[in-house]
Amino acid sequence: MKLTVRTDTLEISANSAGAELCSVKKDGVEYLWQAGDAWKRYAPILFPFICSPKGKKYKAGGKEYTMPSNHGFARDMEFTSEGTDDNSIAFKLTSDENTLKVYPYEFELTVKFTVKGDSVEVLNSVRNTGDKDMYFYLGGHPAFNCPIEDNLCFDDYKVIYEKNETIIQPLLTGGERVVLDNENTLPLTRTLFDHDVIMKDKPNSKRITLASDKGSRSVTLYYPESECIAVWSTTANDDARFVCLEPWTSVPVYCDDEFEDIEKKPHAIRLSAGERFDYRYFIEVK
Repeated sequence: MKLTVRTDTLEISANSAGAELCSVKKDGVEYLWQAGDAWKRYAPILFPFICSPKGKKYKAGGKEYTMPSNHGFARDMEFTSEGTDDNSIAFKLTSDENTLKVYPYEFELTVKFTVKGDSVEVLNSVRNTGDKDMYFYLGGHPAFNCPIEDNLCFDDYKVIYEKNETIIQPLLTGGERVVLDNENTLPLTRTLFDHDVIMKDKPNSKRITLASDKGSRSVTLYYPESECIAVWSTTANDDARFVCLEPWTSVPVYCDDEFEDIEKKPHAIRLSAGERFDYRYFIEVK
């Protein structure tokens, strides 16, 4: 079920399938990637894992579990509608017998999209409805059209960090490369993502922008509560006319593979019984 709200400045739509934001329009111009063949998603939510643990296996309470899907299961589940108002859309996911087979915690996950001027606030709220501590990772994966304007191309764009960053990326073939050396601008090319996602742990920046000197429209992701920001697109595919700007609570779960037990994974969020964890980021369009 797709729900839509319109304000004087923006029109947004979100789907109950995965509680996924599927449209952000300003002046009739679509900023969000429309789930084409090059990547069949729009802006999935990452819960209860970011990426996957080694072999998709982990332990909780001393018992081994398998998380069959990358980035957890929330993005592939049907949420219930919490309705709309003049400027917001909300959905909820509740743990059940199927989630408990792969993730032994009772929870409610609420996702709310709220238009605030020229921005969309994305609020993810996790409530521990069980009687023991729960552990999880949480993040966003929105994909933005690149180019945003029809007369431009992918290589006309760049990703601009708010502040200078140093990013050293491990290579799939071994070794590493320096992506940024106390710099703030990534010019986009079709080979930039040959070694998969470019992520920055504990970034100096709280904003990251997709823009072109040749165009007037841009999109900025503001992530005040994130400990990691990632940038990704598929490589060497001219049909992949998108760039993902991904705010994560922390580095992915595989960075914690030294610890099998989720209770010991350094970057997992621990939430006490009955408590709620709120995580938000903002999509700002021009």
